[in-house]
Amino acid sequence: MGLRIFPSLSMLVALFIWLLDTRARAQSNGSAQALDALLQDYAYQAFNRPKTGIAYDGVVPLNLTGITVSAMRLRSGSLRTRGVKMYKEIEIPKGVIVSPYVERLVLVYQNLGNWSSVYYPLSGYTYLAPVLGLIPYDASNLSAKNLPQLRINASGDPILIKFEGRRSEPAGSVAKCVSFDSDGSPSFGNVSSGNFCSTTQQGHFGIVVESSALPPAPGVAPSPPPGTRETGGGNSKVWIIIGSVIGGLALLVLLALFLLWLRKFKRRKKMQQMEKAAEVGEALHMTNVGNTKAPAAMVTRTQPILESEYVP
Repeated sequence: MGLRIFPSLSMLVALFIWLLDTRARAQSNGSAQALDALLQDYAYQAFNRPKTGIAYDGVVPLNLTGITVSAMRLRSGSLRTRGVKMYKEIEIPKGVIVSPYVERLVLVYQNLGNWSSVYYPLSGYTYLAPVLGLIPYDASNLSAKNLPQLRINASGDPILIKFEGRRSEPAGSVAKCVSFDSDGSPSFGNVSSGNFCSTTQQGHFGIVVESSALPPAPGVAPSPPPGTRETGGGNSKVWIIIGSVIGGLALLVLLALFLLWLRKFKRRKKMQQMEKAAEVGEALHMTNVGNTKAPAAMVTRTQPILESEYVP
């Protein structure tokens, strides 16, 4: 019985671990850093015998519809001496240095689409174009996940990001470039002719205008992540607490089932050992002694001899 319980218990434990991992990943989608790690994974999955300098488009899950991601593998030396003429909307000049140094790197491109203000909210400003990201990673292992980000620095001309199809700002207002560093801190700059923004390093970039200068456009508000509400900060905490309690109870139930199986297994093992010992021993003949039965030897091993029969 215990041996039949064990596979079912293993399946329950595996299912519980999978549920915890799924819930943890769903909760981590609320942070930009977690999104970067997730998109790095989906971008790397696009590689299948990749060629250097070719952009490969990744596929994101349905709950991130509206986001596009691509990956391009390059040699660090080639990036420094040649640059990249055009990678989606990004132009990378010569003289870009990678640190720490790696022989090959992958540049992950992100277009956050209508999720821009969800992951990079900017109080007092409205986005005129989607946020674009450029993140470098080590290319030594194309199946790796949760890789640390590398750093790139343009030592000569800046990296240019062209925002095609951006919304026009109202008359009298000024559009601004905004860039976000690794900790999400924004910095502003001027928009160059042709809807270009410039940078000297990796990060996330967009074009914004002050909200007071731009009337809200119908139907362009970003949708919140599936299963959440825009004003549901308190509800989110409640569901996290409820999920944690349910997960803890499930873990206790699994632990109790394991201990019950272990106890039955030990008892069964002990019974098997006793039965084996009984089969090895010699069976004794039972005889009636009064009203009770008692074991008795069938024969004696040494025959008695009277002293009178002893002849020296």
